[in-house]
Amino acid sequence: MTMVVFAASAAEVNGQGVLREILNRMDTMNKSLVSLKADVRMDKMNAQLGESDTTTGTASYLPKTPKRGMYARIDWVKPVQEQIVIIGDNYKLYRPRLNQVIVGRVDKAQKDNKVPGNALAFMSMSKAQLQENYSVSYIGQETAGGSQTWHLELIPKVKTSYKSAELWVDSNGMPIQSKIIEQNNDSTTILLSNLQKNITINANDFNLVLPKGVKQIQA
Repeated sequence: MTMVVFAASAAEVNGQGVLREILNRMDTMNKSLVSLKADVRMDKMNAQLGESDTTTGTASYLPKTPKRGMYARIDWVKPVQEQIVIIGDNYKLYRPRLNQVIVGRVDKAQKDNKVPGNALAFMSMSKAQLQENYSVSYIGQETAGGSQTWHLELIPKVKTSYKSAELWVDSNGMPIQSKIIEQNNDSTTILLSNLQKNITINANDFNLVLPKGVKQIQA
């Protein structure tokens, strides 16, 4: 019995050491990342029906700074073309086929709006912010998007719109995949690939060019 307890304790200490190293690498990445472009895939799972929808496109991203909020733009390509811009806590979703633009807050976005604000927000969180807002645990090593990653679980310390989140972090400390699990067990998984870090991205790149007569809908 003593040997079993000792082995379990040693494994826990080792796990804490790995977690500390992961968070340190994430913090270093967070401080060095000034922009990002990538291919993006989003899988939304309906837990009750056991069905999922997959959407793919490209993403541009500027992390949150003391002077401004997060900037993100996703141009969805498949299965339909849609454009979404997230600036701070607000978003605009343009649907050309319906000639409408939906505007609202990220935390109140409907699930079919393809607004991955919560998933993207983890990319701009420092080590201190993660530890302050979440109980973080190390699950193990896994492959995500063809890359070897560390798998983390995050449980919010205060009430949020979702009950938990998971991150898959590469060896550079970059979260390349994130998963948000809602209170009803529905989930949204975002996978980034073909990353281009710290390239020139202008704030104007996040302006949606809308045609005349487009109908605006308040979410």
